[in-house]
Amino acid sequence: MAVVEISVVPIGTASTGLSEYVAGCLEVLQQDEGVAWQLTPMGTILEGELDQVLEAARRMHEQPFTAGAQRVVTTIRIDDRRDRVLTMNGKVEAVKTRLDK
Repeated sequence: MAVVEISVVPIGTASTGLSEYVAGCLEVLQQDEGVAWQLTPMGTILEGELDQVLEAARRMHEQPFTAGAQRVVTTIRIDDRRDRVLTMNGKVEAVKTRLDK
C-alpha cells in the first residue's frame, strides 16, 4: 500500500484562484473506489495500491486540461512501504504516539 501526496497546479489560467480546478480533480477521485483520499490545504493525500494511485494521479493531472488549462505542473511524493501496511492514519498516529511520550 502506498501513501502519495499530489498537488496539481494549472498555469496561465484567467484567475489566480484554483479551487475550481481542485474540485475537478477531486471529482476524478470520487469516481475511483480503489483509492482513499484526503484533501489538505496544500494538496491531496492518496492511499491505495501503487498502480491504482498512479493511475488516479494521471487522471487528476489531465483534468485541468479538460477544464481549459494549457499548462499543468503536478508534484507527486510517494511513500511506498513493503514491510507492513502503510496508511494515512497510521502515519499520523505514529507521530502522535511519540508526542505523547
